[in-house]
Amino acid sequence: MAEATHAEARPMRRSTNLSDVPYLPGLDGMRALAVIAVLIYHANPEWLSGGFLGVEVFFVISGYLITLLLMSEREHLGTVRIGAFWMRRARRLLPALFVMLFLLLVYTTFFRADTLGKLRGDMLGGLLYVSNWYQIWVGQGYSASGDFAPLRHLWSLGVEEQFYLVWPIVMLLLLRRNGTRNLALTARWLALAAVIVTVLMAVLYHPGRIGDCGVNPEAYWTFGERCISKADALYLSTITRSGGLLLGAAFAMVWRPVAIMRGPLRNAARLLDMVAVVGLLLLALLSWRLHFVTPAGADPWLFRGGFLLTSFATLMVIAAVTHRRTLVGRLLGMRPLLWVGTRSYGLYLYSWPIYQVIREVAGNALTLPQFIAAMFATVVITELSYTLIETPIRRRQVPSWLRDPGRRREPRARRLVALGVAACMLFLAIGIIRLGTADLQQNEIAQALEEGAENVTSIDELLGTPSPDGETAAPADATTTATTQPFVAADEPAPESTTTTSTTTTSTTTTLPPEPVDYLAIGDSVMQGAAGVLSDRGYTVNAEVSRQMIDMVGVMQQLGDADLFGDPVIIHLGTNGPFTEETLNDFLRPLSSVPNVIILNIRANRPWTANNNALLEARDRPGDNIILLDWAALSNNCTGNCFAADGIHLSADGQRFYANMIGDITGR
Repeated sequence: MAEATHAEARPMRRSTNLSDVPYLPGLDGMRALAVIAVLIYHANPEWLSGGFLGVEVFFVISGYLITLLLMSEREHLGTVRIGAFWMRRARRLLPALFVMLFLLLVYTTFFRADTLGKLRGDMLGGLLYVSNWYQIWVGQGYSASGDFAPLRHLWSLGVEEQFYLVWPIVMLLLLRRNGTRNLALTARWLALAAVIVTVLMAVLYHPGRIGDCGVNPEAYWTFGERCISKADALYLSTITRSGGLLLGAAFAMVWRPVAIMRGPLRNAARLLDMVAVVGLLLLALLSWRLHFVTPAGADPWLFRGGFLLTSFATLMVIAAVTHRRTLVGRLLGMRPLLWVGTRSYGLYLYSWPIYQVIREVAGNALTLPQFIAAMFATVVITELSYTLIETPIRRRQVPSWLRDPGRRREPRARRLVALGVAACMLFLAIGIIRLGTADLQQNEIAQALEEGAENVTSIDELLGTPSPDGETAAPADATTTATTQPFVAADEPAPESTTTTSTTTTSTTTTLPPEPVDYLAIGDSVMQGAAGVLSDRGYTVNAEVSRQMIDMVGVMQQLGDADLFGDPVIIHLGTNGPFTEETLNDFLRPLSSVPNVIILNIRANRPWTANNNALLEARDRPGDNIILLDWAALSNNCTGNCFAADGIHLSADGQRFYANMIGDITGR
């Protein structure tokens, strides 16, 4: 969220140039509101589900201010000095970025060295301002939640800096041809381009669950063996997110603050105040109601016009705060908002890595105490960066503490500064070496799921349907010798006389009808993580990443029609999204004749957890075949290395504890 700074604006005075950019405090107030919304959303999306729209507000403001500045330069100098423009952008943006990257590199080198391999690409993408395209390519947008991802927020800087790279050249050509007096027609074309971008996004948007590429391939574009999430690509790409920038630029061509105060609109302050109030209320409503992605998929209201509506609402507020006589402009220009607005770039830049350090993986929401602690650290670092580094460099001043430590009267101060610089260079060198040589490692969750996948039996294998290579997959127990006994509850004695032994020697190319599968476990990624342990203990595990209960209703009917349900059946679903009572009933209906159905409830800090668990608890009725295993409560008794950083997926000790809990009921 790189900002088009107001520092380049001219002091408020009577100007002879209509495109001059006076300092307008209300714009900094808008920045303050926008960055506050983003900070809240990044901390916990449940607090403000559409807070990410603050980035869109920044895009519109940036497009507006940058275009005004370029037009003003054209009026003053007769041309646009592209090199000087880029240099001003560099002085404004690079110092804080370099400081943040340095601090993060030192932290990860000494405290999270296992993440350096993945951080390498993020670092390079951030330095080159192509983070958005890098994240699209590697599948690490905001919808990916299992990684320590301290640089994910740099995507917005990539979008803006790519715009800053191209837009001055475009403006130079436009102004050379039309000057600043005939840009109204150009503004119309830019507005039309923004609408076309919105239509393109709506057409490409996938109206359904994102899930996993293997489970929901229609939600992805495929390039060779690489899957690109449509939702992430539309959210992160410069092309699809250019609408706000283009609308801001178009508005600058028809709404110049100096020109407005010289025309009839100078007396329209009260009308503009009402327009701004409507705009602010609309922004608040959109931030409250819209989402990026939900368990049901990407938000259709967002991808089918939500961004465009946000941009129009932002323009309504800009129209008021750029008018010198409006009340909204004065209110948004109050000192607290000015402080936040002038430091919004640093607050955005430093907050996300600090959040990540606290919560360890991107998908964990911060608690209120964690958020307060994170904001305290963010404010302190931001203020130090703004005062000691960013402002002096932007003003082309060498910081006094570096230029003359101790005012030449304190050699010890000079030595301390020299020692500090040397230490920083040493840490930087160590960090770069470690970063360049680090192995690329999957996160703990991905490693456990990959190992678990080797012990999972697919639905096709259970049904004995043809596999992709043309052969027929045998039933899960078709080539094994097994000793089985009818399932009894853990607190009942097992009848010794009922033990039977069966041997099958069928090859994998036979087409025998599938037989009922005893000790069948069906679940999502939590169960997949424990699939190795469960398989070793004689369970047949069918589990998939991102699986929801609603996905399995038809599959359960298919398995029931094939008479594949033996005894017992173990179910663990509901982690990845909500389900209704109707869905639960439809899911369980094919299991009505199974003597014992063991259902684990949900351990996850998710909005739907409480309701899902309540529905599952309601099905544990006396005399029914449902046995509820209270995983949400009993999992707290696990000791050792039980859970990954997200608190949901299982580490080694957790996998064994998970299998033991199920075994306490099944006797395995």
